[in-house]
Amino acid sequence: MAKIIGRKKELKELQRLYESDEAEMLVVYGRRRVGKTFLINQAFSNIGFTFKTTGLLRQNMQAQLSNFREALMEYFPNAEIGNLDNWMTAFSVLKKMIIQTKTEGKKVIFFDELPWLDTKGSNFLGAFEWFWNTWGNSQDNLMMIICGSATNWIIKKLFSDKGGLYNRASSKMFLRPFTLAETEKYLQKQGFDLERYDIAQIYMIMGGIPYYLKQLEPGRTVADNIDNCFFRKNGKLWDEYDNLFKTLFVNSDKYERIVEALSAKQKGLTREEILSATKLPDNGVTSQAVKDLIKCGFIRTYQYYGQTSKDTTYQLADFYTMFYNRFIKKNYGHDEHFWTHLLDNPKKNNWQGYCFEQLCKDHIEPLKHALGIGSVLTEQSCWFSRSKDQNPEPGAQIDLLIDRRDNYINVCEMKFSVGEFVIDKDYSTKLRNKLEALKSTLKKSKGLVLTMVTTFGVKHNMYYNQVKQEVVLDDLFLEM
Repeated sequence: MAKIIGRKKELKELQRLYESDEAEMLVVYGRRRVGKTFLINQAFSNIGFTFKTTGLLRQNMQAQLSNFREALMEYFPNAEIGNLDNWMTAFSVLKKMIIQTKTEGKKVIFFDELPWLDTKGSNFLGAFEWFWNTWGNSQDNLMMIICGSATNWIIKKLFSDKGGLYNRASSKMFLRPFTLAETEKYLQKQGFDLERYDIAQIYMIMGGIPYYLKQLEPGRTVADNIDNCFFRKNGKLWDEYDNLFKTLFVNSDKYERIVEALSAKQKGLTREEILSATKLPDNGVTSQAVKDLIKCGFIRTYQYYGQTSKDTTYQLADFYTMFYNRFIKKNYGHDEHFWTHLLDNPKKNNWQGYCFEQLCKDHIEPLKHALGIGSVLTEQSCWFSRSKDQNPEPGAQIDLLIDRRDNYINVCEMKFSVGEFVIDKDYSTKLRNKLEALKSTLKKSKGLVLTMVTTFGVKHNMYYNQVKQEVVLDDLFLEM
C-alpha cells in the first residue's frame, strides 16, 4: 500500500482487512475534507480497484444510475452493458462483472459518497442489501469499502437501524483530522519551513484538515495565507462553511443552529441550554443531531469535576467552525487583509488563548507523555466554583484537570504567548486561590500538581516556584 502522511492505524487496518480470508465490509466516515477518499485511493493505488463509483450530490436516481453505468463501462470496458433502469438491475450487472473478473488477492469494491446514491424513492438501499446479504458477504475474496461524508445517514442506516445492513460492517473507521505532528509533516511536504508556533496558529484556524492545509502557499506569511483563503473576495475557502453541513447532514439547519449556539459560548452549553438557545424541540431528533455532531468531531463532551452525567457540557471542538463563527461570518469581504490587520488585537489574543486550550485537549496523549504519566489511568475534566456571595459568575475556573489513579491531580493552566509566559504577583495570587478553592471541594485527599502548558515555557522569576510541572508546545508535536 502507498506511503502517506500519518494514518498509521488506518493503514494497518486496511492491510488487515485486505489480507483476511473472509468477505469484508469497511465503512469509512468523518467530516468533509478530512481526507477519506484520498486515504482509500492512496492505500490501494498499487493494488487497484475492481470497481469504484462515486455518488453525485443532490442528483436524482436517473443521474446516479447513469453515472454508475459510466463507472461500469470504465472498469469493465469489454462488457456489453445495457441501460440501467433501477438499482436491482445495476447491482445484478455489477455482480456479474465481479464474478467474471480474475485477480490475485481480494477484489476491492469502493463506493465513495454512497449516501448520495440513496435518493428518495430509488430503493437503492434495498438493492444494496440484496447485493451484499445474498451474495457479497459469502465471497471470501471480496472487500467492500463504503465511504461517505453524510454522517447521519451512515449512523442511521448502517450503525443504528435494525435493517438489512445493521451490524454488517466488519470494520468502522472514523477518520480524524491530522494531529500537530502530522500537520507539520504535511506542511513540510508542501514546501513549508515553519516554526511550530506558526504551525500552531494555522492549526487553531484550520485544524488538521488536509484539504484546508493544501490551500496554503509557501511564499506567503501565515497571516497573508489566512487572508487569501478566508477574507479575500472569492478566496479559496470563502464558501466552505455553506457547503460543510449540507454535505454532512440531511436537514442541516438544526445542526448549524446547534453549532452557532455553541460558538457563542466558549465554555460550552448543557443540553437544556442548547435547547433554550436554538429553540429546537426537546425530543429525540435534537438529541440525535447532537450525537451526530459529536461522532463527526464537531462537538466534544466534558463534565465538571465532581458532577454527574446529568451535568454534561457540550463544547464546539472543530477549529475551522470556531474560526468561521468568530471572525469570518461578519467580516468576509469587508477587509481583504482582515487577519493581517488584526495583529496584537485583544480580541484575537483572547481567541488564540481559548483555541490553545482546545488544542491541548485534542493532544492529551502527548501532554500526558510529557508529564511522565502516559501509562497512568486518568480522567480529564474541568472545574469551577461559585463566588462566596452567590454571584452567578464563576469564582474560579480550571479548564483542564487530569485526575490520576495514583491520587494526584494535574491542575493545568494553558497559556498561548509569543515568548516565555510571565507569572506576576496578581496571577500568582489567582493561582493560589484556585488551588485552595479546588482543594476545599475534594471529597478525598489528593495531591495537586500545578502544571503550566505554554508555548515557550514559564519565565523563572520569584513566583515560578508555584509551578510543579511544565509542558511546552514542542511536547504536543510528539507523534503517538
